[in-house]
Amino acid sequence: MHRYRSHNCGELRAADVDTDVRLSGWLHNRRDLGGILFIDLRDHHGLVQLVARPGTAANEALSHLTKETVVRVDGKVMSRGAENVNPELPTGEIEIEVTEVEVLGAAEQIPFTINTDDGVNEERRLEYRFLDLRRERMHSNIMLRSAVISSIREKMTNLGFNEMATPILSATSPEGARDFLVPSRLHAGKFYALPQAPQQFKQLLMIAGFDRYFQIAPCFRDEDARADRSPGEFYQLDMEMSFVEQEDVFQVIEKVMTDLFEEFGNGRHVTSPFPRIPFREAMLKYGSDKPDLRADLELVDVSDVFAGSEFKAFAGKHVRALAVPNLQDQSRKFFDGLGEFAVEHGAKGLAWVRVGEGNALTGPIAKFLTEENVKALAERLGLEPGHAIFFGAGEFDEVSKIMGAVRVEAAKRAGQFEENVFRFCWIVDFPMFEKNEDTGQIEFSHNPFSMPQGGLEALNTMDPLDILAWQYDIVCNGTELSSGAIRNHEPEVMYRAFEIAGYSNEEVEKEFGGMLRAFKFGAPPHGGIAPGIDRMVMLLADEPNIRETIAFPLNGNAQDLLMGAPSEVDDARLKELHLSIYKGAAKPTPYKPTK
Repeated sequence: MHRYRSHNCGELRAADVDTDVRLSGWLHNRRDLGGILFIDLRDHHGLVQLVARPGTAANEALSHLTKETVVRVDGKVMSRGAENVNPELPTGEIEIEVTEVEVLGAAEQIPFTINTDDGVNEERRLEYRFLDLRRERMHSNIMLRSAVISSIREKMTNLGFNEMATPILSATSPEGARDFLVPSRLHAGKFYALPQAPQQFKQLLMIAGFDRYFQIAPCFRDEDARADRSPGEFYQLDMEMSFVEQEDVFQVIEKVMTDLFEEFGNGRHVTSPFPRIPFREAMLKYGSDKPDLRADLELVDVSDVFAGSEFKAFAGKHVRALAVPNLQDQSRKFFDGLGEFAVEHGAKGLAWVRVGEGNALTGPIAKFLTEENVKALAERLGLEPGHAIFFGAGEFDEVSKIMGAVRVEAAKRAGQFEENVFRFCWIVDFPMFEKNEDTGQIEFSHNPFSMPQGGLEALNTMDPLDILAWQYDIVCNGTELSSGAIRNHEPEVMYRAFEIAGYSNEEVEKEFGGMLRAFKFGAPPHGGIAPGIDRMVMLLADEPNIRETIAFPLNGNAQDLLMGAPSEVDDARLKELHLSIYKGAAKPTPYKPTK
């Protein structure tokens, strides 16, 4: 028999009764029922019940061991009997009567329970992540992640894509976040940057003629954490295609996403094809460029209805209305609760009215609305008795943010929200440029390597703020999975686009010399995208926080509490890297070696 096991803990069944077996695993739980010990033994594959009879050496050994001790046990497979079957376990029809025990790895008293989610705080969980990962939910999430990545690789290869690796140590890249920098020992005062994304390298692969590339790519961004973004390191399905237009990229990704989410979605429906929603339309209708389409409600711009109104709360402001049907039976508590929600999201309050017979309005602001207002709203919103209208007024961006959140929450509370479904969409036609509110300067609004719609002619003849780009986002259930674009591959277009954003030709050549040089030697039209692996698994696992799908994440302060990173380095290492350290706003302190 094998030194450690003849079977794993999840594979024994009723057909194995009377078989002598050897198992190894962790002592998951222990129950003493009148001197008879019942032990749950756990390994990667599952859970099985052990029995140790009173007065046996096995009983004596197992009764003193702490939970999570690793043991090897020998014993015989026994039937539990129909009345004792555990239908929740695949091994629930049998148990192992233990004859011999060997401790393989002793365990100290564990800092939190493994067999239940006992509400331990995240910092403690991350400090002991190796224990946290033993929990069933976490183990399942990590195995789901592994299966998702394996499936993606197979799907991309079957679609004719070639997996290739791109550099980790490279130059800085304008991806919209801070770089993680790596000091060079051989080149004093110079730094590598960890890639925010393999953007330039994957474009260079297209220019080199490889046609279809993909990679499960590690990316590094020094940015703050939030529920759907892990600080430091994340992974994405990075892909690029040559001789394609926007729809060609969409067709590939829609197939991969549809097949993937149907494979791992536990029966949740994937709506297909994915609708294409222009950016400006998304902001108006949903208040967000990552709309949750499970909410079957839309916002409507009614600013013009109140343009000359004497109602000061709306007059001269951007006003967005949300009509919600079938609220005739809702109490005042429903409306007050939604108002409180709006205040939590930055509103000063939430104006509303009810619609009765003949479109008669009642509610806190009904008296301020004229007959002309009511008529215009009825036509614009398709009002019927039982509707309620919620209003937001103010600056465009502020109203969009608040009413976008109210739209989803109102749909959930009013039964207008679709559950158990994955609703994807494409957000398209992003503006190429935007104006910096603080400086007034024109800046890139998205990816600077994108092709403007209309090409060089658009850059030379149009107002920069009116130019759209071949840029797109893929969104699922209100979560942005990725941004992508058809890339600019023409040097003249690149020079002109960066000129509009305030870069001289010399600066462009200095910052992007490799890419620019490649464009001058025959570059094919190409485009791509990079959906986030972490966010995909988060949606599939139905987890609210992305860190629950990563084996060893940093905490919200970008710290590794298990390994102690980031950590200080000694003076000798600093000297070798030509660095000196200063903290806060103090002036740099010259390097002084310790004695």
